[in-house]
Amino acid sequence: MYSYTTLGSDDMARSKAFFVPTLAALDVVPFYDSNDGLAFAKRGIKLPSLWITSPFDGQAASRGNGAMLALEASSTEQVNAFHAAALANGGSDEGAPGYREHYAPNFYAAYVRDPFGNKLCAVFRDPARAAS
Repeated sequence: MYSYTTLGSDDMARSKAFFVPTLAALDVVPFYDSNDGLAFAKRGIKLPSLWITSPFDGQAASRGNGAMLALEASSTEQVNAFHAAALANGGSDEGAPGYREHYAPNFYAAYVRDPFGNKLCAVFRDPARAAS
């Protein structure tokens, strides 16, 4: 589907403090960490990946209106942990964990923004609530 996604940051230390614990809740870990960027993927693989970098054009990082990165969770507990870790590490709430039945009966998600305003979602498609 995709190879990697990039989100901009103006402060790598602040991004690291947010993304490392927040993504760890989904078993997503860093595989590259330097002053110019961070890269994350599921444990044991490198693609697809999420890169946090300073914008290459040297301008301030900005978020896309209508853009969101949705990350797959393996349980409702992972979605809850993602949301809690995001809020505990400088993120803001964009939608508490819960079922979003207007999308599908089994769609369990939580929405947050990182410290730079990028919107993230963790979603679990609960097989116990799948439509028959």
